[in-house]
Amino acid sequence: MPTPIDSLLEEISRDHFPHPPATPAEIEAFEQRVGWKLDPDLRAFYLHCDGAELLKPRPVSPYRILPLSKIVRARVAIYGEDEDKLGPASVYAVCDVQDGNYIVIDVSQPVNGRYPLFDAWHEAWPDPYYCEKVEDAFSEFLEAALRSRRPAYWLER
Repeated sequence: MPTPIDSLLEEISRDHFPHPPATPAEIEAFEQRVGWKLDPDLRAFYLHCDGAELLKPRPVSPYRILPLSKIVRARVAIYGEDEDKLGPASVYAVCDVQDGNYIVIDVSQPVNGRYPLFDAWHEAWPDPYYCEKVEDAFSEFLEAALRSRRPAYWLER
C-alpha cells in the first residue's frame, strides 16, 4: 500500500531534479556516522533519491535537499564549527534554502516517529525565537514546498 510520501517522490522524479538513490549500505553508513536513524519519511526519500533540487535546478533552486554525504550538524553547516555554544548537537541541516539558511531537523524531538523541521535562519541561529518550526515531518515539508511553489513558503503563513 502506498504511503503519503510515495506520490510526492513520484512527483519529484517526474517534475523536479532528483539525484540517484542512496543504497541501503550508504544509508547504514550514514546512520553509523551520525549516530541516529533516518525516520520513515527520510528513509523513503533517500532510497528514492540521495538529494534533490526542487522547483529549479542548481544553483538557483530554492530547496536543495542535501545528499546523505552533506548532512551535518546545523552548527557545522552554518558556522563551520562543531561547538556546543553554536547550537544543539541534535540538530542537522537537511535542506539548503539559499543564502546560508537551512531547513534543519531535530533528532531529539520526534513527533509521531518523525523528526520536526525548523527554519535555521543563519543570522539568528540558534535563537529559538527566530528559528520557527516549519513542519512536523519531512513529508509535510515536501508537500508544502511542492504545492506552494515558492521559496520559504512558511514565512507567508
